[in-house]
Amino acid sequence: MSVFGLGYVGCVSAACLAARGNAVIGVDVNPQKTDFIRQGRTPVVEERIGEVIAEVVASGRLTVTEKVAEAVVASDISIVCVGTPSAPGGALSTDYLERVSREIGEALAVKDAWHVVAYRSTMVPGTCAGKLIPILEQASGKKAGVDFGVCVNPEFLREGSSVRDFENPPKTVVGETDERTGAEMMSLYDDLPGPRFRVPIPVAEMTKYVDNSFHALKVTFGNEIGALCAELGLDSHAVMDIFLADTKLNISPAYLRPGFAFGGSCLPKDVRALTHTARQHDLELPVLSNVLASNESQLRRAVDLVIGLGRRRVGIFGLSFKSGTDDLRESPMVEFAERLLGKGYDVRIYDANVALSRLMGANRAFIEERLPHIGELLTDDIATVLAHGEIFIAGSADPEVVSAIDGLGPEHTVIDLVRLPGAAQRRQQPGYLGIGW
Repeated sequence: MSVFGLGYVGCVSAACLAARGNAVIGVDVNPQKTDFIRQGRTPVVEERIGEVIAEVVASGRLTVTEKVAEAVVASDISIVCVGTPSAPGGALSTDYLERVSREIGEALAVKDAWHVVAYRSTMVPGTCAGKLIPILEQASGKKAGVDFGVCVNPEFLREGSSVRDFENPPKTVVGETDERTGAEMMSLYDDLPGPRFRVPIPVAEMTKYVDNSFHALKVTFGNEIGALCAELGLDSHAVMDIFLADTKLNISPAYLRPGFAFGGSCLPKDVRALTHTARQHDLELPVLSNVLASNESQLRRAVDLVIGLGRRRVGIFGLSFKSGTDDLRESPMVEFAERLLGKGYDVRIYDANVALSRLMGANRAFIEERLPHIGELLTDDIATVLAHGEIFIAGSADPEVVSAIDGLGPEHTVIDLVRLPGAAQRRQQPGYLGIGW
């Protein structure tokens, strides 16, 4: 195989793939880098990389060249690891990617054998299909997925521990144009630990951005909690040790599935209280202060989705802030219904857990204050809602709701806010929409 770009990612990838028994040709336009590797030395400072390069160069499994065509002809997979720096304004610069893709495409034009081009560089979704594959096809005169394969194979290597991360990856992801390409690329990582995903190319492109954005969010969240704890005279590390010990809800998949806005009696109230406390201490916490604003945006997106459909009769399944409860306090579904009513929509609501005759205390007060005419809208007969609506909002995944939606015809539109079972297949049907997924 050939590896294009011998910076941190390319150098580590080339050396580690060679250490796994592959014959690897490293390619870089910088002669300093290739000269270092020819001598068995590392061009980057990284734990263990020096000894790995010395070993694989001495064994002949890693060689280097500055000639693109030579590397492509002599290999069956080309792994692209060139830089994608920020352009002015924050856009991604794909100059290096485009240049190396053109050079690889020109080499493929004179190569008869099947070849795979694998992009390991970080790129925003749509870059490969929208820019790089057309360049490869134009330069080669061939068709991706037919005459040669293309895949995106994002790396999850941390500087300072990248060799260890290569050998013990958190996951392996391959976005593929075709089955053969995906299988060939994934085989390079046989016997490595961690889950393995073969997905469409744009999904693979997105994964690295999701990871890095979440890592940045975690650092910022920890720092904001630390700043507030310091103002309050608390040991922030003692607080966060308790937070981190919870692997059921905190450090877990919980709450990380895209869907509708959050609500209930705890989350909105507690975020408000924490940010209010920060303001009392003249402390700026931009991330925490904008959590509720972001939540409001998600609610607004759902309302805009309904408005864009141009139909007036709406059936809502689910009113409480989540399935399995009758708690209506700060329920985003109540706010959603209220906004639709305010815009003149004809709404009917079904929630098996919410019966007006049984509501009491805070729930009843909330309804009487926010939706005093709820008795006209809320019914315990799901058939009434089905007969009324043109647009149906799934705010609950209760079995009777799933069954009702399954019985709808193509003339109806469904907006799924909770990702009902089988949602991926449902979205193939016309008129089935989701929000945030």
